[in-house]
Amino acid sequence: MRRLFMIAPIVCFSLTLFAADKYTPLNIKEGLWEITVTHSMAGMPAMPAIPPEALAKMTPEQRARIEGMMGGKPIVQKECITREKLEKASAFNVNRDGGGECRRTVINSTSGKLEMKIHCEGKQGTTEGTLVMEATGTDSTKGTMHLVSAGNGHNMAIDMTINSKYLGAACGDVK
Repeated sequence: MRRLFMIAPIVCFSLTLFAADKYTPLNIKEGLWEITVTHSMAGMPAMPAIPPEALAKMTPEQRARIEGMMGGKPIVQKECITREKLEKASAFNVNRDGGGECRRTVINSTSGKLEMKIHCEGKQGTTEGTLVMEATGTDSTKGTMHLVSAGNGHNMAIDMTINSKYLGAACGDVK
């Protein structure tokens, strides 16, 4: 179970740094967005069920994310997309729990498509991968992510599909 809690934040790309010679933000609307992530994993070691008392201590969002990852269910959450997030290439960050030191290197960016490499270092090992996000309009995006994690003698491949849609200009309490 501990390994899941260490891997999950990295898997959901807690990416805080990026580097690029020339970066162009995606041309999308600012405001409240709904993000849906579907995933598949290969090579994940068998995990025991999470005890009910541990689930009870989690926020509803954390519990849904962990249960979704373990059961293969889509993870759906909301995010407030701001100009600052777009300019820092940190929009659509589906993990807010942190975990590990990650670096993104922008390979190519236009107002319609963003491609980057990902490298994360954590106590449990390393994660390498690629992310491609595409603005399919100013009110929708789609993307894919492929990650390979190695640590503690295990290798795991994670493939994600990310779809998002604009809900409106007002974000309310959503960050």
